[in-house]
Amino acid sequence: MSKKIILAVDDEPNILMSIEFILDMEGYEVHTARDGDDALEAAERVRPDLILLDINMPRKDGYEVCRILRERENMAGTKVIMLTAKGQALEKKKGLEVGADDYVTKPFSADELLSAIRTCIGS
Repeated sequence: MSKKIILAVDDEPNILMSIEFILDMEGYEVHTARDGDDALEAAERVRPDLILLDINMPRKDGYEVCRILRERENMAGTKVIMLTAKGQALEKKKGLEVGADDYVTKPFSADELLSAIRTCIGS
């Protein structure tokens, strides 16, 4: 059985390192990107099973990245979890409207993040 591939996208290096550590310990293949443009390029290159996507990023925000992914036929089925400090109901609604499959707010626990991932793509 091959490892599930996860692309973590966040402009905060410490958050990316934390996510990478958590997911590595669980046996996922992890790739990272630090802004929206890099996220789109990495998604095309590695074809992840899931993208953990921050909202507030340089170049393209998470909403725009998610919308673009959903418009691309080859990426339309890729699962997306918005991972952001924006926890208001309106922000969550907007994330789901542009095509996110789930929404996890920062700060998050490892258990919360892993639960959301397993719900989207299994173990």
